[in-house]
Amino acid sequence: MLKNEELRTFLLNKAEQLTEEWYETLDKSGTGVYASKDPNVIKNLKAQNFEFHQHLSNVFTLDQKEFLDSFKDWIYKIGSDPQHLETPTHDIMREFLRVRDQYLAFIEEYIQSLQAKPSRVEIDKWKKEIIDAIDYVLMGVVEEKSNSLSDRIEKQKDMINELSSPLIQLSDGRALLPLVGDINSDRAAAILDNTLQGCTEKSIDHLFIDLSGVYLVDTMVAQQIFHLLKGLDLIGVTSTLSGIRPEIAQMATQLGIDFGKVSITNTLATAFSLDPIYNK
Repeated sequence: MLKNEELRTFLLNKAEQLTEEWYETLDKSGTGVYASKDPNVIKNLKAQNFEFHQHLSNVFTLDQKEFLDSFKDWIYKIGSDPQHLETPTHDIMREFLRVRDQYLAFIEEYIQSLQAKPSRVEIDKWKKEIIDAIDYVLMGVVEEKSNSLSDRIEKQKDMINELSSPLIQLSDGRALLPLVGDINSDRAAAILDNTLQGCTEKSIDHLFIDLSGVYLVDTMVAQQIFHLLKGLDLIGVTSTLSGIRPEIAQMATQLGIDFGKVSITNTLATAFSLDPIYNK
């Protein structure tokens, strides 16, 4: 990287001005962090922008690795910031490009303040350092934001899968697993894991699995249900299946799935009536 302590100092002294001018010219009509009217959000946004300028000015004094390393925490903070996660990515990119234009203008101002004018080659190198540095940070923020959103989606999917396969604890070591809606392979895998773990943690002896609300399954899902029953058997849990629809029964037959020792009833009410604990 180019070493120029004087240019770094010049830009660092302009940091506050850069932040205020940037915010004043900000398009606040959209959505996300830039449109917020919350004083605390605005204060934090300006602080983040000011911190960016403090880091960026070091492009003219640090070697490349030190400079890039110094930006990692800031990139992570912005990319995972809840306010920025709610901001359209194209708006974030637009603001980085506006900041880039600010810097190019200040470099021209710095050049005009010099008595001995640098060569055009040297000026172009300074500008390239700024452009490359901002592009690096921009791509880092966009990538980190994408990763954070992906993590959020995965956590939401896990929560949905967990909520959509509730293990309802009954009395005397009994529990009910009512399944509703379409079951895809991801949800089936979550049901398998959550149910086995839940039965172990809650010391369940007998699990009633009601499928009356399940209308569509594929081959893999049918096999996952079979694996669930086998898994329950291995941990000592007795299973009772109820409400199997004709489509599911037909698929199980085609696949040659043998439910073996599993008790099967047409309705959940029948399943409860046949259990000695509830049939007293």
